Amino acid sequence: MRGEDQRSGGLFSYVDLEARVPADHPLRPIRTIVDEVLSALSGEFEALYSHLGRPSIPPERLLRALLLQAFYSVRSERLLIEQLDYNLLFRWFVGLGIDDPVWHPTAFTTNRDRLLEGEVAAKFLAAALNHARLRQLLSREHFSVDGTLIEAWASMKSFRPKDDADAPPTSGRNRSHDFHGEQRRNDTHASTTDGEARLFRKGAGKEARLCFMGHLLMENRSGLVVAAQLTQATGRAERAAAARLIEDLPGRHRITVGADRAYDTADFVAELRRLNATPHVAQNLSGRASRIDRRTVRHPGYLASQRARKRIEEAFAWIKTIAGQAKTSFRGAARVGWSFTLAAAAYNLIRLPKLLAALP
Repeated sequence: MRGEDQRSGGLFSYVDLEARVPADHPLRPIRTIVDEVLSALSGEFEALYSHLGRPSIPPERLLRALLLQAFYSVRSERLLIEQLDYNLLFRWFVGLGIDDPVWHPTAFTTNRDRLLEGEVAAKFLAAALNHARLRQLLSREHFSVDGTLIEAWASMKSFRPKDDADAPPTSGRNRSHDFHGEQRRNDTHASTTDGEARLFRKGAGKEARLCFMGHLLMENRSGLVVAAQLTQATGRAERAAAARLIEDLPGRHRITVGADRAYDTADFVAELRRLNATPHVAQNLSGRASRIDRRTVRHPGYLASQRARKRIEEAFAWIKTIAGQAKTSFRGAARVGWSFTLAAAAYNLIRLPKLLAALP
């Protein structure tokens, strides 16, 4: 028979949150690993907080909530707090009980900034990679590197000459300005919204935008990100950041590094060889001689690296599209870099259920 559409004004539930989440939900193995990684970082968290005053939002819950924001493309922290109020899955993952009050958005943001001071995002990424279940997925010999543009939280109208940066705006809510015939360059102009953003274009025929540059180092076995960094956008930033990421890898054993043809320069290839890395860089033969010789190109490992390196674009696509890093909502290289690094850690975690299921 047909059921009646009746509403109950009050209802008591005795079902625990743990029982409401399906046993095969993909967030279950992720939360297990996240809890173990956060437990290993307890000493780092302890150094960031005073022993006096009122208890703040636990940093473990802050990080779990920020990971959920990346997993589910929640566009703002205010909306994230709203979701935590009624989404039982979010409450279970973060560690809130069904009747626990949620935090005010401004309190959440203030406490999140404390984690920025301790470089917690980079430490969380490193600690996750050091987890026993992740270590068996990683390659120690074969890597790929690349960079991408992260659009700054600043409009082109804010890119004004440095000598009149304090000039009063024109009348009206939105300042108007005629840019026709004006040459705007980073050495003469700066953004009044985010002074660390730089005007940059990806290639010929592309429009110039205020942006930063994000860099990833990926291992080739499972396609997991092993290091992330954000810099100002310049013509040499990709190669300089790649060299730093490779130099920071543990050990001095021989490795291979795959990259696209933008890295086919004499200084970068020489730097890789100095770091005991074989440059598996795509040859740039457009009107010039490549720095990658035939001894490298004819090797089967070179072709394998060229196939594997394209998977780094999957990481960039997820970080920018799903985790919302295509246009950052933060200002300043430190905050933008913190958010970018945490998104890279979230990318590794979201891939774990399938990767771990494929293990023998």
